[in-house]
Amino acid sequence: MAADLRVSRSDRRQFTRAAAVVSQPLTTATWCARQGWPVHPLAPGRKTPVGNCDACRAPGHDRGSCECLRAGRWCHGFHAATLDCDRIRQWWGARPDLGVGVATGPAGLVVIDIDAHAAELPGRERLLPGISIADTVDLTGLANGFHTLGVLAALRGATSPADDETTLRVRTPSGGLHVWYSNEGGRRWQCSAGSGGARALAWQVDVRAHGGYIVAPGTVTPAGVYRPLGAVRGPAPLPAWLAGELERTGHLPAEPAAGPRPVPPRARQAVIAAGGGRAESQRVLAGVLAEVAGCAETPEGAAFSEKLNRAAYTAGGLVAAGHVTEAEALRALEDAAAAARPGQERRCRAIIRGGLSAGLARPLALRGRM
Repeated sequence: MAADLRVSRSDRRQFTRAAAVVSQPLTTATWCARQGWPVHPLAPGRKTPVGNCDACRAPGHDRGSCECLRAGRWCHGFHAATLDCDRIRQWWGARPDLGVGVATGPAGLVVIDIDAHAAELPGRERLLPGISIADTVDLTGLANGFHTLGVLAALRGATSPADDETTLRVRTPSGGLHVWYSNEGGRRWQCSAGSGGARALAWQVDVRAHGGYIVAPGTVTPAGVYRPLGAVRGPAPLPAWLAGELERTGHLPAEPAAGPRPVPPRARQAVIAAGGGRAESQRVLAGVLAEVAGCAETPEGAAFSEKLNRAAYTAGGLVAAGHVTEAEALRALEDAAAAARPGQERRCRAIIRGGLSAGLARPLALRGRM
């Protein structure tokens, strides 16, 4: 893996030294984390996450309150993905047989997964969902996702992602291809598989984004290696034409229906107008930010990623409950992270993005709230 990836000279020297004493999966996971891509373990020799513990397998188990995630265990697959170097060393240092998965949503990635499976051609309506293919069109030779995606790109006057040499492309052991793009616009693109579900891009073409993961480049399985192609080792921005096709085929979540905005009580209005009622939220946010800022005193081993993620999660909950604005929370998080880990902006943004996104789904109630 280290030899296949393009890294800085200092990182290359470090990886060269590390390769002699650590497993390749650990090197892979560390490299991915340095790109700002949260990682989680895959089962030995497979491309699926390691299994949950007995408690997490129990019927009715609530992932949101799971102690395993807070304790740094790998239950719940990509939900356990992390950028924390200490945890990464703990996981893959002890288990070098584990593969490496990347949580695509928190990583800000959209990966086009092109398959080349031998399969019977489906009905014409399933080849390119939403695009009619007349019976007069000869489909002889069309056999896999490379073909359907190529046709879609040709219809739009664009280069097929399979031939896009400007971005990271990874050949899979089965002969498929993973094409990695960065989600520069921050839209919550959703995953899809094939063309049989409610949303789909093309037959034998999957999409990995929010709610999913992708096998990391360099991962080795009994079937072979997930091997990067060409010289590019980073994701290019998602092409505009492809973003348009993802939107057309239902890869964005439905917007919540707009409802009447409740009018706050008169007393609440008075508190807001006076600028009060925020002391408790500011105290809570200041507490978690102080933990992040305190990491400046320790360059490594301070659990910085975990503390920043916790701060972002808390801030997201405060935003969701209406205690602070998202802009205020984001500015405070970025300032604290920059002070503690200068020069690591991309990594910090990925952590903040993931934590905020999770926190926004769980509004935080405060004791002092009116």
